[in-house]
Amino acid sequence: MKHQWMLALLLLTAFGCRQEAPAVTQDTAARVGKETITEQDVASRLALLSDEDREFAQTPIGRQNLLQIITREKLVAAAAKDEKLDESDVYLSIMDDKRRQLEDIYNEFAAQTLEQLWYDELKEKGETAVSDEEISAYYKKYPYEMTIKQIIIDNAQTADQVLRALKSSPRRWKELERQYSVAPESLRQITVMPGEYLPDIEVIAANSPTGSVQGFFKTAQGFHIIMKTSDKRLSRKDAEPRIRQVLEDRKLDKVLDSLKNKYEVVIYEKSE
Repeated sequence: MKHQWMLALLLLTAFGCRQEAPAVTQDTAARVGKETITEQDVASRLALLSDEDREFAQTPIGRQNLLQIITREKLVAAAAKDEKLDESDVYLSIMDDKRRQLEDIYNEFAAQTLEQLWYDELKEKGETAVSDEEISAYYKKYPYEMTIKQIIIDNAQTADQVLRALKSSPRRWKELERQYSVAPESLRQITVMPGEYLPDIEVIAANSPTGSVQGFFKTAQGFHIIMKTSDKRLSRKDAEPRIRQVLEDRKLDKVLDSLKNKYEVVIYEKSE
C-alpha cells in the first residue's frame, strides 16, 4: 500500500510539473499555454511595422493591440499543431517549395554580393579608372546624342517585307511597329551617345540623314530597322558622366575578355 501511495504521489508530481506555467520575468510580454512571448519577440514585430504603425504600437493602447495580434497568431498555431496540420502533406509540400524559393533568393544574393565586391576591388585597383584626358578626347570625337526609332523583328524574311513597306511609306512606321516589332517598349525609341548602345546601329544612325529609314541589320537582339529622328550636341558638363560610364564599361569589358582566356567559356546553342 505504501508503494502504491508513493507511486501515485510521483505521478501527481510529474503531472503537476508538466502543467506548471512558465515563470514570469521582466522580459515576459505575454503567454499562450506554455509558450512565452518575450519583449524581444515584440521588438522583432515592431521592426517590421511602418514608422506610423510602430509609433502607435508603442503607446499603451497600441501595445495591447499588437499583443492581441501576436497572441491570436500563437493560438491559431497551437490549434493547428494539435490537429497535426504541421505534419500534413499539404503543409510539408508548401514548406518545401518555400524553402527552395528562399534558397534561390539566398544564392542569388550571395552571387550578387560577390560580384559587387569584385567590381569594387577592381575599381580600387584603378583598372577601370578614367582620366580627364580620356574624357576630353572622347568628347571631342563624339559631342552629341542621337534619338533613334527601331523596329526589331525575329526573322529576316519578315524584316525584309517590313523594310520594303517602310521605304515605300515611312508614315506606316507606327502601324508596322505595332504589328511586327518584338522589341520591348524601352528599345522602340532610344536616345544614346555613341558607345551607349550597339556599335553597328550607332554607326549607321550617325551616318544617316534624319528621318530616313535604314535597315535591316542583324544583331544578337534580332533584325533591326532604324530611323534617326534627331541628334543634338551636348555640353561637356552633361556629356562627362555618360562618357565616363562608357569608358569604364569598355575597360571592364577588356578585363572580362582577359578572364575568358583564363577560364574557358563555352556557350552551346541548341537548334529549334
